[in-house]
Amino acid sequence: MKNTMANFTRQAIKAALIELLEEQPLTKISVRMLTERCGINRNTFYYHYHDIPAALEDITIEQTNELIKSYPSISSLKEAFRVAFDYALQHRQAILHIYHAFTRDIFVENTLKLCRYTVSAYIAAAFPDIHLSKPDHDALISVLSSLLLGIVMAWIADGMPSDAMESMDRMLELCEDVPSMIIQKSFRQTPSYR
Repeated sequence: MKNTMANFTRQAIKAALIELLEEQPLTKISVRMLTERCGINRNTFYYHYHDIPAALEDITIEQTNELIKSYPSISSLKEAFRVAFDYALQHRQAILHIYHAFTRDIFVENTLKLCRYTVSAYIAAAFPDIHLSKPDHDALISVLSSLLLGIVMAWIADGMPSDAMESMDRMLELCEDVPSMIIQKSFRQTPSYR
């Protein structure tokens, strides 16, 4: 029962923080505002989180993991990007407020985690019979994840325009042969670490 109540309280804190992030920048949100929004006292907040960035980190990790769970397989980079794009647009103001806050490292780390998952799922689905060495496989995932992360971060830095999907689709179309090129090069060269 106690664990259920603690879970309920943590969820209430996170929901209130997301609501507040939709309304204003993170730097303007105080623990007092947050506790008033979710109807708890300050001690209860500090029992669960040592500060607002800790609650935000919990939200970011939870949302990233939920998004990953929702899409167990991905057939194209465009599909992967569309999923992230649609989710981001639903939470546009909150994401922009987080992006412009001092906790950007947490945001970037979890966005990169999402990109790595997306790329790994795509490579597994698109090239199921290809077996690269671990270093080459890791390099392939790293290159494509970095590419996806760069596109996402540039879009967010531009203010997340909702009409950007067409140009991002085109970027992804231009890059869709990159995995095949890396795989072909991997099999043409036999490095000493294989």
